[in-house]
Amino acid sequence: MGFGIPEEGSIDIDASSLIAGLLVSSVGFVLFSYGKKMSRPPQMVGGLVLMVYPYFVPGVGWMLAVGALLCAAIWVAVQRGY
Repeated sequence: MGFGIPEEGSIDIDASSLIAGLLVSSVGFVLFSYGKKMSRPPQMVGGLVLMVYPYFVPGVGWMLAVGALLCAAIWVAVQRGY
């Protein structure tokens, strides 16, 4: 027991997960900023989701896969006129 850090089920923090999280969150920030500036709800919501979800995904592969799916969903929403 050390300073409130859980020993079992702890988050695996390594360089690859930090870089992947930074990449996905950066794309989310750009989308959110664009959506806010242009008053586009799909980009705003998608950007928020892309900024937040890396904190809850356990691995780099999952993080990148979910990020790609979210970007594809945003693209489809924009193409359909939302």
